[in-house]
Amino acid sequence: FIMISYFNQFTDIADVAKPYFDDISPRNISGVVDEAAILRCRVKNKGNRTVSWMRKRDLHILTTNIYTYTGDQRFSVMHPPNTDDWDLKIDYAQPRDSGIYECQVNTEPKINLAITLEISAARAKILGSTEIHVKKDSTIALACAVNVHASSVLWYHGSSIVDFDSLRGGISLETEKTDTGTTSRLMLTRASLRDSGNYTCVPNAAVPASVRVHVLTGK
Repeated sequence: FIMISYFNQFTDIADVAKPYFDDISPRNISGVVDEAAILRCRVKNKGNRTVSWMRKRDLHILTTNIYTYTGDQRFSVMHPPNTDDWDLKIDYAQPRDSGIYECQVNTEPKINLAITLEISAARAKILGSTEIHVKKDSTIALACAVNVHASSVLWYHGSSIVDFDSLRGGISLETEKTDTGTTSRLMLTRASLRDSGNYTCVPNAAVPASVRVHVLTGK
């Protein structure tokens, strides 16, 4: 009876000590070209087992614990000392890096956590319609969102850069930085017929986006 009790106690402890994934990250991650992509994996009760990252499309083992097993130096593991984190970092991510990656622990049977990565080009997007109509003497309000932290966003009217110091006056620009990128808002008060035309939002290192403005006379 005593031996059975000890055995049950031992197996209970063994069950508690099994490695498992602490769910801290979404299964689908979006990244932007030339920025770092981080795939998170937190393993509890790792013990003396190994944590590996595998690229699913070619079954290539990229890393094991803190060691990298690929000639592509963009891949590395982020493992701060005394933590359970074994995050895969891909520097200067490219569209070819898109796909499924698995964080694996060599238990018996093996456990794995699959994360899908999608890398897209940095680009601007007009918020709202890409063709708007406003009445003469009203305010033209344009907004452009960029999926990266752009250091600068320029606006063009036709082929000319919008001049905030022009004699026209009434032109203002507001830039907002968020966790996911940059939003630029252009406002032109007292719209005139000369304000009609194509407006283009041009972030640095990103694909631009355009909106067409029609200023209408009459009621």
